[in-house]
Amino acid sequence: MSRIGNRIIAVPEGVTVECNDNVVTVKGPKGTLTHPLLKDITFKQEENKVTLERKNEEAKAMHGTMNALIHNMIIGVTKGYEKGLEIVGVGYRFNVQGKKLTISAGYSHPVIMEAPEGITIESVSNTEITVKGIDKVLVGEFAANIRKVRQPEPYKGKGIRYKDEHVHRKEGKKAA
Repeated sequence: MSRIGNRIIAVPEGVTVECNDNVVTVKGPKGTLTHPLLKDITFKQEENKVTLERKNEEAKAMHGTMNALIHNMIIGVTKGYEKGLEIVGVGYRFNVQGKKLTISAGYSHPVIMEAPEGITIESVSNTEITVKGIDKVLVGEFAANIRKVRQPEPYKGKGIRYKDEHVHRKEGKKAA
């Protein structure tokens, strides 16, 4: 039995949740998000509570996933999501200009990344940025793509890491 799937989702004030033609639409103060609903899962809304029920056992695997996705959409349109990144290394830095992010990470050329629609990049300092948006998947994916430019290495700890990430450090070679 899926305990996450059976969870009742509370809809806060100022947020509307609708399901038309198996597409769930969540509207809130920060924007609108949509996601298709699986055909074997039924959507029920009573006042300010949303529940999902599965029609058969084949939908059991996705029951909790759909519940979590709708819950994440409600949080996204009310509070939003953000992911902090920092860069460590001599001469490594971020430069934010509107939707463009320029990363100097020790390569012979700067890496230029364009933020997708719905994502904003804020510069805390030239070594720290914050990726913000209402879609949890999009924020996490873009932050992961930024981190992929130069992943933190275990010997000196240089590279791009998440704000709360702990990099496991290794000891270097021993002199004979």
